[in-house]
Amino acid sequence: MASPIQITVNQLGRLVGTPASPTIIDVRIDEDFNKDPQLIPGAQRQPFTQIADLVPQLRGKSTVVYCQKGLKLSEGAAAILRANGIKSEVLKGGQFAWRDASELLLDTSQLPKRNSTGQSVWVTRIRPKIDRIACPWLIRRFVDPCAQFLFVAASEVTAVAEKFDATPFDIEGAFWSHRDDRCSFDTLLTELGLNSEALQRLATIVRGADTDKLELSPECAGLLAMSLGLSRMYSGDLEQLDAGMLLYDAMYRWARDATTERHDWPAGASTS
Repeated sequence: MASPIQITVNQLGRLVGTPASPTIIDVRIDEDFNKDPQLIPGAQRQPFTQIADLVPQLRGKSTVVYCQKGLKLSEGAAAILRANGIKSEVLKGGQFAWRDASELLLDTSQLPKRNSTGQSVWVTRIRPKIDRIACPWLIRRFVDPCAQFLFVAASEVTAVAEKFDATPFDIEGAFWSHRDDRCSFDTLLTELGLNSEALQRLATIVRGADTDKLELSPECAGLLAMSLGLSRMYSGDLEQLDAGMLLYDAMYRWARDATTERHDWPAGASTS
């Protein structure tokens, strides 16, 4: 049983990838991280000796701290956060317990660097529809909750990326883009090692809606319709992204938890 200041792998696993996910902080020493350079999705690294530096940005947030085994480093770092008024729990068993439970782990080998404020910065074409909303959703929910997205004229994406040290995505020739019959969303999942049944199910829907292959899944046509509707509702790309986050949050929760549930009328009628 977890103590009052601990959270179990199962409990945290239900929160990761959702809007309710806490701020997750990896305080492993470099030696331990280099032996296993993967992160719990959405986690940020912070030296345990500098944990107090995060206090200003963590005000009002819930946090989970983990080290290799969930012992002295995470216990001490979480205690310092609590002493500064931050709600903080320790992941019971640490990185080892998360890994041994076969939970999702983020491959960091291809991750773009973050800027001076701790954000990753991504740039793509204006007027997003499907892939350019799905990718930011995935990045914010599983990679970098504070990621910044720039929407610019298609002809200027590469130049903006170079001048503003941003990572281009979903444009021809970019690393984070379509490959063969796969979408940029698929590329993110592959390169980041995010291989879960729910995310793969969602990827199929995104791919079908984005490449006009609606036969890939019954839900493809629905995602296409909702995405086009959002693009008509919002003239600002960032406002559309904010609205689209809710759409993909709902799609992910369906893909993870509700694919077998049905709805009928009258209520309770037999489906046999």
